[in-house]
This record gives sequence, structure tokens and C-alpha cells, in this order.
Amino acid sequence: MTETPVVTVFLRNGGDVLLLRRSDAVGSYPGKWGGVAGHVADDEGRDRSPEAAARAEIAEETELDSGDVTLVRAGDPFPVDDPERDDRWLVHPFLFECGSRAVEPNEETTEYEWVPPTAILRRKTVPALWTSYDRVRPRVATVREDSEHGSAWLSIRALEVLRDEAALAATARSPGKHERREANGDDWNGVAELARRLRDARPSMAVVANRVNRAMAAASEGETRSPAAVEAAASEGIDRALSGDDAAAANAAERLPDRVATLSRSGTVLAAIREAEPDAVLVAESRPGREGVVVAEALAADCEVTLTTDAAFPFELDAWDADALVVGADRVLPDGRVVNKVGTRAAALAAPDDCPCYVVAASDKVATDETVDLEERDATEVYDGDATVRVANPTFDVTPAGAVDAVITEDRVLDAEDVARVVEEHQVRADWD
Repeated sequence: MTETPVVTVFLRNGGDVLLLRRSDAVGSYPGKWGGVAGHVADDEGRDRSPEAAARAEIAEETELDSGDVTLVRAGDPFPVDDPERDDRWLVHPFLFECGSRAVEPNEETTEYEWVPPTAILRRKTVPALWTSYDRVRPRVATVREDSEHGSAWLSIRALEVLRDEAALAATARSPGKHERREANGDDWNGVAELARRLRDARPSMAVVANRVNRAMAAASEGETRSPAAVEAAASEGIDRALSGDDAAAANAAERLPDRVATLSRSGTVLAAIREAEPDAVLVAESRPGREGVVVAEALAADCEVTLTTDAAFPFELDAWDADALVVGADRVLPDGRVVNKVGTRAAALAAPDDCPCYVVAASDKVATDETVDLEERDATEVYDGDATVRVANPTFDVTPAGAVDAVITEDRVLDAEDVARVVEEHQVRADWD
């Protein structure tokens, strides 16, 4: 049996992935649904890396170039035997984030759709397509361990985990030997336990718990609690979360002036700045992860960008003549304080009187209690010497409510009464458990 190395690539936009239906122009599995796929070897039979093959197939089958996609994860390769063809495929799975759904398929595709990846479980697909997705899909660990993305992004990943596991249970699919389940069982109790794990994965990020609770509360409204209800509620929750984040960004964009300062990496803030089209942006690098560098690079083609150190940022707000400071939030406390990437407090307190501080956050980021987890990082990032030195290396800090001029959400600028109302709504939804 001949073993042929191949790639299977999933392009993700929002909560959906791209599936393509194979045409008669391909040599295997015409009429079946799959991801972007192809041989690791090029058309002349020359070896190349699986990632190089994946990127080449993306360009060939969708006309998206390398600037349109970002590698999220490369999964472990696995063999798939096809006795009828006397073939063995060595599948290298990949997941890429895709900034656009505007694809142009080639002759190898008869039709394509952007769909929740759970559609794989209900379609006629190429062999082991779900197994390929299983190797790269989000897990509880994705939510718990990620230190690069903002809390809104992680909340979407949490809902994806909940949706995918509920779909596996709802379709009564028995995991294959290459597939790894998160939920403990195929019933409501197993999915509910997974929801609890997701809800508790990032205590510092209220939006993760609130969005998981919203989905579980919606799934609990019917007479029968079921995995199918959770799948539907999680899918709806992803759509709602994405539209809410977009609306918050649009509302913030209306307030942003020509010279804007920001720090860390918030997808909602980045979207707001892009929509506002300022003349210039000042960005703090945001150590230790230096997420601000990614933001500076993302904006560099659109406007004048100045990247500075965290230590210099409070001074530069005045010297650079910033008209507004705009930041995200990982947690808005009931008393109006804001938990965000460390450095936010210093910047907000140092901002000149004529430089308002705007917090952009969907209302799902409002916490139901005043608990604060600053997520202490590895001490050796700061000091790895032999002296007896206590190290404080927090990921987040807390900005006083008085230093924030406006918390801008998808609906409105929140005042104290609005915050209290949102807290009550979140508390009610948390009662599903």
C-alpha cells in the first residue's frame, strides 16, 4: 500500500470554516466535501514542508495570499487507509485564521460554503475529515493557556469548544481512534461539566464565563435539556458575540479623534481604530507578550504609527499629543473599575485632561462580582538570578473608575445604573447550573 503525504487545511473566519465540494477534475473523492487539500510534494514531485504545501494549496484553491491568512495550529499527522484505492494517506492537518470570506475556487471545486465545522459530522466528506479538524480545533486548554489574544477572541473559542462537543454528543458519533473528546459522556451532564470547565478556565476574563452561561441558560429553557440544544445555543452565541463585538467597535469609532493611543491587543479596539481611520496612532509594545507590536504592524499600512515602550507610554501620551486613549477590557467590575493588560492603569492615570480614556468592551465583559485575578506570570521573565527577590509579574492591572471617561459597549455608554442592570442579567443566566 502506497503512503502519500497530503495536507488538509481549514480556513476559519469568525466561527465558521470553509468547506469545498470536490469536482470531477480531482483524482480522488469527487462530489465529497473537504477542506483545502493537496499533496505535500509539488506538481513536479519535489519535496516541500507540509506548511509550505498548505500555503500553496490555499493560494491555488482560494486565491488568498499569505497576507490574508494566519497559521493558528498545525496538527499531528495521522494515517488514513483506503483499501478500495489501495492507498494510505498521511494527513497533515492545519488551521488558519482567514480575514476574508471572499474566495475564488479553482476547477477542483464545484461549490463552497462557510459553515460551522460541526457540519462535517452531517455531510458526505472525504475520509477522516472530522479527525483532521479534531487535531486542530480549540480545546479547553486553548482558552486556559493562550497569552496572545484578547478575552473576546477567547470567548469565541470557548463557545466553539462547547458547540463542537455538544454536536458530537447530539449526533451520537463514536470518536474514532484519532479523535479526542473533552466532554465526559454523551448526555447533558457531560456537556454541562464541560461548560463548567470552560466557564472557570479564565477567571480574569468575565466574558468567557458570561458567554458560556448565556449559551447554557438558553439551552436550559426547553422542557428537555439536550446536547442538541447546547449546540444550537452555542452557535447562536458565537454569532451574537461577533455582532456584539463589531457593534461595540463601531460605537467607539464614532468617538475616536485623529490622534489615538492604545496598548495591548484587543480585536475590538483594533476594529474600532480601523473604522475611525485616524491620522496617527501611538501604540505601547505591551510587555511581556509584546502584543502591541502586532497591533502596530496591523495598522502600519493605514496611518502613521508610533510604537513605544511601556515605560515611555505615559510620558508619550502628552509629548506625542494624543487626543484619546482607547483600550479594551478583560473585566469591568460592578463598581466601574476596569481590569485590563498591565500598563492600562498607568496610562489612564497619566493621560492629560484633554485626552479622554475610552474603554471598548461588549456588555458581556461586565463581571458579576469584584473578584480580581491578575494572572501572575512566570517570575523568571523578570528575574532568574540567585538573590532573594520577590517578583511581581502580573498580566493585568486594575484601573480606577474615575480614570475612565466612558465604557463603550454594543448598546450604549454604560453608566452606574446600566452596569447594575447588566450584572443582574448575567447573574440570572448563571443560574442554569
